Amino acid sequence: MDDMIAALKRRDPDALSQVFNDHADKIYRLAVSQLHDEQSADGVVQDTFMKLIEHIDSFEGRARISTWLYRVAYNECMMRLRRQRPEVDLDSVDEGAVMPENLTDWRELPDQMVSSSEAMDEMQRAIASLSPALRAVFILRDVENMSIQETATILEISTSSVKVRLHRARLLLREKLALYFSDQLSTTA
Repeated sequence: MDDMIAALKRRDPDALSQVFNDHADKIYRLAVSQLHDEQSADGVVQDTFMKLIEHIDSFEGRARISTWLYRVAYNECMMRLRRQRPEVDLDSVDEGAVMPENLTDWRELPDQMVSSSEAMDEMQRAIASLSPALRAVFILRDVENMSIQETATILEISTSSVKVRLHRARLLLREKLALYFSDQLSTTA
């Protein structure tokens, strides 16, 4: 058994502090991306670590502690969203047929255009507009750099579903951002 897990099971405050420091910011980013509310995201972080404390004795070590924490945090987010919008299917990925209509040659974009604060804000709006199912996969894979297997475990879906959802999310983001960047290119030309 991992030394960190053993220390957590002994309720070692240093171990809990280490796990919190290593994962709280990432869990917070996931929660904000799903809930679009910083106060609710803080609550998810708090609830996630409370569950760690309450349930560490039942942790079997089949997954990494980070994967387990993300899974708990994701479940907390989905529970809060369901309370807000009980009639919405949060696992739905039906974004329609994803066939790009607007294409932008991303290689033509100057680096300063892509990294401007305005462009970053536009990217955040585009990510926020994705369905919760697509947004979760995109955040875990492309923002938090989780593996396909870890993402599948956290979301309790197959690895092929992760790949499909990630592909759809990326296509939708390219489509949403293509108009913005093509407008930017036309104003600088």
